[in-house]
Amino acid sequence: MEKRLTLTTLAALTALLYGCHSSSGGDNKPDDPPQLGCADITTEALDVPGLVITNAVANPATDPGTSQSTPAHCLVEGHLNERKSEVDNQQYAIGFEVRLPTDWNGRFFFQGGGGTDGAVNPALGSLPGEGQATNALSEGYAVASTDGGHKSVDDGTPAGGSLFGVDPQARIDYGYNAVGEVTKVAQTLIQRHYDKSADRSYFVGCSNGGRQAMVAASRFADLYDGVIAGNPGFNLPKAGIQHAWDNQQFAGVAPRDAATNRPIIEQSFTVPDMQLVAGKVLGACDGLDGLKDGMILNSAACQAAFDPVKELVCVSGQTPGTDCLGDADKVDALVRVFDGPRNSQNQALYASWPWDAGVGEMGWRIWKLAMPFPNPDPTIPNSIISTMGGSALPYIFMTPPVQVPGAGHGLIDYLLGYDFDADAPGIYRRTDVYTESSMEFMTPPNPTDLGAFNAKGGKMIVYHGNSDPVFSVHDTIQWYENLKSADAEAGDYARLYTVPGQNHCSGGPSTSQFDLLTALVDWVENDKAPEQVIAMASSGSTLSGVESRPLCPYPLYAKYDGNGDPKVASSFECVEP
Repeated sequence: MEKRLTLTTLAALTALLYGCHSSSGGDNKPDDPPQLGCADITTEALDVPGLVITNAVANPATDPGTSQSTPAHCLVEGHLNERKSEVDNQQYAIGFEVRLPTDWNGRFFFQGGGGTDGAVNPALGSLPGEGQATNALSEGYAVASTDGGHKSVDDGTPAGGSLFGVDPQARIDYGYNAVGEVTKVAQTLIQRHYDKSADRSYFVGCSNGGRQAMVAASRFADLYDGVIAGNPGFNLPKAGIQHAWDNQQFAGVAPRDAATNRPIIEQSFTVPDMQLVAGKVLGACDGLDGLKDGMILNSAACQAAFDPVKELVCVSGQTPGTDCLGDADKVDALVRVFDGPRNSQNQALYASWPWDAGVGEMGWRIWKLAMPFPNPDPTIPNSIISTMGGSALPYIFMTPPVQVPGAGHGLIDYLLGYDFDADAPGIYRRTDVYTESSMEFMTPPNPTDLGAFNAKGGKMIVYHGNSDPVFSVHDTIQWYENLKSADAEAGDYARLYTVPGQNHCSGGPSTSQFDLLTALVDWVENDKAPEQVIAMASSGSTLSGVESRPLCPYPLYAKYDGNGDPKVASSFECVEP
């Protein structure tokens, strides 16, 4: 394998060459490199090994008022560490872009990725929460994004985004290295363009970007002052095992195609089926927070109160689909999905999932069961866990990677044949070629040790939707409980907010429009710890008669005071469950 000098290794050299400091250019030394205008940012001017600048252009401001608008800024595009793999013979590089606003607020914002990455998304600085009318770039942040060290392959199948998993270095770049390398480049560009380093650095992301945020706080604690991790899949390889588990449970109760005898998984639980389930959960749990409003704010009490067998199994005189879900086998399959995957020794391989009001929403269904458009061959599932997840598990998370055909029934056959005894240990396996297991390169090295991050004054806000269908909020809650067990003072630098009803990063019967970035900046820069965060119902919310609710720091939940206007957050208080 080729050995490369990484930008992390170059950090000390960069500091010496560039004279990094937080003051403005008035105290520069005679041998400091010159400040670079946008047009002057070139590969030659930066002279950093492995770094290629492909474009640097001054962009004028666009019309303000939307999350896609931009102020006047310098757009820098490039890549790092270009190479040809000795394993799969493909070309790789860490692609990135950095946007440097003319009116800079002195802060840096790394925009987390999503899915299996594979493309450089515009570095606008997407803000957490739905319905945002602005972005970090428009707020004056310098913003960076990366493709995670690879380009998605358009091979005409759902597997194209995961094929990079055959290359060992591409796996590591995707897991953590691309973030570290691009952060160094962005900091160099900031220093050279503004003639000063950033006063504060923030990492913000949801989904895989939320995982990256947790990794940044652990692996790159010296580079970040604050992170926001939304719906983090920090145990993503374990969640990949859940994808196989779900499909096997669904297939067991799905109707069969008459010609092929294959399961039609999307019909195992129909849209009305899951709406009925959500209604039954609401019936048992909606009032546990003091108000029946279509939301389950006291999720912990709901898990104890809701009995899926009692509520969902049909008995004599009931009509399936109207009064109840179906027979015991059908309900048992859904219960196994919510209980999470297990091997034959009954050992849990991932977390359980909460029963919540959002399980009847399309934002839940598209991940678990089917996308909402006609499926040309319904025996080939088109859900996200069957397509993206179905290829990520064998190619990226298994060691060595399993090269599964992406066309036809290849992915679903792999998932349906996955062995939770023989195959599941593959997420912990290493070989001479693949020297880091997926649980090593995907997860923080020690998720319950944020000592270095805390020591430098770093702050972390984690939020997670209770109806997230791809990463379980129970997994994130367990992480936070473990963090507090390891450090009784963890609440001084890390806080978790669960979002009732929210699906994956957005959607659901939830108040999912909130401003966590302002809360984080206030915490980092003014030492004002966030308590409750006011969350609004977005324009796309399915809630009726709800305008706002407080998001409470875990383990607190929002309880109605019994007197105030039930539509607004001021009528609720954060209390112990």
